[in-house]
Amino acid sequence: MSNISLRLPDSLHRSLRDLAERDNISINQFITTAVAEKVSALATESYLNERAQRADRRKFKKVLAKVAKRPPQAGDEL
Repeated sequence: MSNISLRLPDSLHRSLRDLAERDNISINQFITTAVAEKVSALATESYLNERAQRADRRKFKKVLAKVAKRPPQAGDEL
């Protein structure tokens, strides 16, 4: 486990403290969760970008051509 010294503006610290209290967790846990969520979001974006680079429109259209021709289910309309 690592330690980090963090400087926050007073207003942000107050908001952070209030939100952590509302969730019944420590400020440390709140920050850890927030950082984990951000890291996960960036990793997902990177993964999806890498996958998009390998995309093949011709293969995609070939797969779509196998889908049965029928109207969309209720709620799936464009």
